[in-house]
Amino acid sequence: MNPIITPLAGLAGLVVAFLILATILKRSGGEGKVKEIADQIHRGAMVFMRREFVLISLFAIIIGGLLFFFQKAEYGKQQSLAFFLGCLASSFAGFVGMFTATRANVRTTIAARDNGQADALSVAFFGGSVMGLTVASMGLIGLGGVYYFYKDNHAVAEIMEGFAMGASLVALFYRVGGGIFTKAADVGADLVGKVEAGIPEDDPRNPGVIADNVGDNVGDVAGMGSDIFESYCGAQIACVAIVAAMAANLNVSDPGAIVAHGATKETLMHMPLALTTMGLVCSILGILLVKIMAAKDPASALRIGTIGAAVIFIGGAFGLCNILGVSSNIAAAVLCGAVGGIIIGLITEYYTGGKPVRDIAKSGETGVATVMITGLSVGLKSVAIPMLTLAAIIFVSYEFAGLLGVGMAAVGMLGTVGITMAIDAYGPVADNAGGIAEMSAMGPETRKITDGLDAVGNTTAAIGKGFAIGAAGLAALALITAFIQKAHITDFNFKDEAVLRTFFVGLFIGGVVPFLNGAITMDAVGKAAFEMINEIRRQFREIPGLLEGTGEPDSDKCVDIATRAATKRMVMPAVLAVGTPIAVGFGFNAFGVGAIALTGTLCGALLGCILMALFMSNAGGAWDNAKKYVEDGHHGGKNSETHKGCVVGDTVGDPFKDTSGPSMNILINVMAIVSLVIAPLL
Repeated sequence: MNPIITPLAGLAGLVVAFLILATILKRSGGEGKVKEIADQIHRGAMVFMRREFVLISLFAIIIGGLLFFFQKAEYGKQQSLAFFLGCLASSFAGFVGMFTATRANVRTTIAARDNGQADALSVAFFGGSVMGLTVASMGLIGLGGVYYFYKDNHAVAEIMEGFAMGASLVALFYRVGGGIFTKAADVGADLVGKVEAGIPEDDPRNPGVIADNVGDNVGDVAGMGSDIFESYCGAQIACVAIVAAMAANLNVSDPGAIVAHGATKETLMHMPLALTTMGLVCSILGILLVKIMAAKDPASALRIGTIGAAVIFIGGAFGLCNILGVSSNIAAAVLCGAVGGIIIGLITEYYTGGKPVRDIAKSGETGVATVMITGLSVGLKSVAIPMLTLAAIIFVSYEFAGLLGVGMAAVGMLGTVGITMAIDAYGPVADNAGGIAEMSAMGPETRKITDGLDAVGNTTAAIGKGFAIGAAGLAALALITAFIQKAHITDFNFKDEAVLRTFFVGLFIGGVVPFLNGAITMDAVGKAAFEMINEIRRQFREIPGLLEGTGEPDSDKCVDIATRAATKRMVMPAVLAVGTPIAVGFGFNAFGVGAIALTGTLCGALLGCILMALFMSNAGGAWDNAKKYVEDGHHGGKNSETHKGCVVGDTVGDPFKDTSGPSMNILINVMAIVSLVIAPLL
C-alpha cells in the first residue's frame, strides 16, 4: 500500500465532511426568537474557541521552541514542525466540530417541529458526523503526510511523536478547559434555577441557560473530539515507535522475526496508518447505515451503525494483513481492541442507564445522603469489568503479536473513530435542540421529539466516555511500551535493589498525580460555579421582572464568567501533565536512574487515571440519569423531595463525569507522549 494513499484518503474524508456540512447549512436556521437563541449559543461557543486558541498558541510557541533548540540536532527542527502541525490539526478539527454543532442544533429543532423524529435524528446525527469525519480525516492527513515526507528518515518515529505531542497539548486545553466551562455553567444554572427559583431546566428566564447550552458543545464536541484525536494519533505513533525500536535493537533491516513472516520494517511501520485509512471508509459506511435506519428506532439505528462499522473494519483488517503479507496475528490483536471497546461501551451503558440508575433514584426517597452513597457505590462497582476487559485485551493481544500487539489493539479500538465520534457529538446537538425548543416555546409535541433524541444522546455520551477511557488507557499503555523500548530498558532486574527502589518510588509518585489532577479540576469547577451562582442570583435580584418573564437576562455575562474561569484555571492541570515526566525524568537522571523512575511514574499514573476516570465518569452519568428518571414521573416526579435529592447528586456528578473524569484521559496520554519525546535525553 503506497503511503501517499493515507493523506489522500484523509483529504477525501474531509471533502465528505464538508459536503455534509453544506447540506446542513442549506436547511432553515429558523427566524425570530429561535434564531436569536441559536445565534447566542453559536456566538458564545466561538468566543470560547478564540480565547482557548490564544492560550494554546502561547504554550505551543514555548514548547515548540524548546523542541527546536534543545531536542537532538538530527530531528529537533522537524519534530518541532510536526508539533505545530499537530496543534493546528487538532485545533482545526475542534473548530469545525463546534461550528457545525452550533449550526446543526437549531436545524434539528426546526426539523423536529416540521418533519418529525426521523428527519430530526438525521440532522443531529449528520451534525455529529462532520466532527467524527473531521477528526479521522485530520489524523490521516497529519500523520499520513508527516510519514510520507519523512519515511526515508531514520528518525521518522521521533518526528511523528512531535505531531502527537501537539495533538495532546490541544486536547489538554479543550478537554480540561471545556470541562470547567460547561460544569461551571451547568451547576450554576441548575442550583439557582431548579433548586432555588423552582423553574424548569432550559427556562429562558435563567441567565445561565445559554452558557449551559454553549458548555454542552464545548465539553462534548471540542473536548471529546480533541480527546479522541489525541488517542487516535497516539496509538498509531506508538506502533510506529515500537517497530522502529524493535528493528533498531535487533539490528535487522527485515524485522520478520518480530511478528510478520517476512514483511519489511517499512510495511510494519505503515500498518497502523493503513488500518486507520481503511477505518475511515468503514466509518463512512456506518454513517450511511445510520441514515438508512433513521426512520426506525433512533437508539437501534445508532447502535447498528456503530457495530456494523466495527464488524466491517475487523473483516477488512484480516484482508489487509493478507494483502500486505503481514501475519494475521496483527489482525487478531486489532480484533481484541475492537471487541474490547464494544464491551466497555456496553458496560458503561448498563451502569449509567440500567438498573443501577433506578436504584439511585429510589434511594432519593430517604434523602440526599443516600443518593450520594448509592451513586458512589455504583461508580466504584462500574470499574471492575472494564478494567478486567482491558487486562484481557493486553494479555491476549500480547500473546498474538508481542508489544506491537498491544499498540495494534489500541488502533483496533480507535479504527472506526469517524462513526464513534459522530455518535458522541450527536448528543450535544440533540441536547441543544431540546433547549432551543424549550426556550422558544415550540410546544409539547416538538419537545417530546427532542427529549427522545436527547435521551438517546445521553446514552451515546455515556458510551462515548467509556470508549474514550478504554481507548486512552490502551493508547497510553502503547506509548509507555514505546518509551520503554526507546529508553533501552530491556531488563527490569527486580533482584537489583536500586532498580526495585527506584521503580516503586516512581510508582508512588505516579499514583499521586491523578488525585492531584482531580482535586485541581474539581476545585476549579467549584470556584467557577461560585462566581456563576452569584451572578445568576444577582440578575434574579436586580433585573426587574426577570422571574415573571417580562425582563431579559444578561446571558453574555454568564458566558464571559465561564470562559474566563476555564482559561484561567486550566493552567495548573497543564503544568502538572507536562511538568511531572520532565521533573521525574531529569530529576532522577542526576542519579543515573531517570528512565526507571519515569517508567514507574507512568505505570502508577496509568493505573490511577483509568480507575479514577471510570469511577468518576460512571458515577456522574448514573447520578445524571437518576435525576432524569425521577423527572419522568417516578418516585414522586419533579419538585418532589426525591427529585431535590437527585438534583444535588447530579450537581456533584457533573464535574465528576464532564471535567475531572475525562481529564484523566488527557493527563496520562500527555505524560506518556512527553516521556516518549524526552526518552533520548535520559
